[in-house]
Amino acid sequence: MAITAALVKELREKSGAGMMDCKNALNETGGDVDAAMDWLRSKGIAKAEKKSGRVAAEGLIGISGEGASAAVVEVNSETDFVARNEQFQNLVRNVATTALGTDGSVEAVAAAPLAGGDKSVADSITDAIATIGENMNLRRAAKLEVSNGAVASYMHNSAGDGIGKIGVLVALESTGDAAALTAIGKQVAMHVAATNPLAMTKDEVPADVAERERAVYLEEAKESGKPQEIAEKMVDGKMNKFYKESVLLSQAFVINPDLSVEKALKEAEASVGAPITMKGFVRLALGEGVEKEEEDFAAEVAAAVQGS
Repeated sequence: MAITAALVKELREKSGAGMMDCKNALNETGGDVDAAMDWLRSKGIAKAEKKSGRVAAEGLIGISGEGASAAVVEVNSETDFVARNEQFQNLVRNVATTALGTDGSVEAVAAAPLAGGDKSVADSITDAIATIGENMNLRRAAKLEVSNGAVASYMHNSAGDGIGKIGVLVALESTGDAAALTAIGKQVAMHVAATNPLAMTKDEVPADVAERERAVYLEEAKESGKPQEIAEKMVDGKMNKFYKESVLLSQAFVINPDLSVEKALKEAEASVGAPITMKGFVRLALGEGVEKEEEDFAAEVAAAVQGS
């Protein structure tokens, strides 16, 4: 029986195994999908199917790159124990290296050949699920690059070279000294890790976020019983404070709070030897936004006792 692409796709969706593993299984079983599924299970390759529904909120952030481009990825696992596994750590490093050669989107990274391997990133993660025995996924990825300048990086809570819990990229455009530019860029990246700004500039703050803040302040002003004109000034004042605290370039620089980040970059131009323009930043914190399953240890013990 001919092994068609449709058969391979069907088995991949059913098993969660990689494309080549599915093709091999179908060849071994004469194209019988159910028999191929059993073949994969017997080889331990189809374990990924049972793991795919579990919440993966642990794992690692990986960063790769230097000079004018860099990439950052988040690869999740179910437990922090797996995040300390050398095989998993190397996987994350290789995924980050792979991302550097793509446009930085999750789709492009997943489809690209894994650095140092012969399978795609997606298939390599599936293989790792089968080997390590936990659900994993490539959750987020991003890439920054500049035509002239540097993309600096910083990893907080580092677990090793290029891996950790919070990864930040900062893109600075300049024709000045690359080493000095990278140094100020790393300081700004450290600042971003600490403050988690909403956006780089006021204009980049999402409209719905700004409107929600204004609505809260307006309601507070109304409750105060102040005249309309004064209430509006109160709201404007609070919005200005909100932007100052939430927008990167307006924030007080953590390394020198007497300066805003924008002014710190302006002062750094003296050591860089040329104007500096910030082009963007990315901050990925492990597991942010993922709803973790709450474990009730007492309930687990009770259930185990009842089942024994």
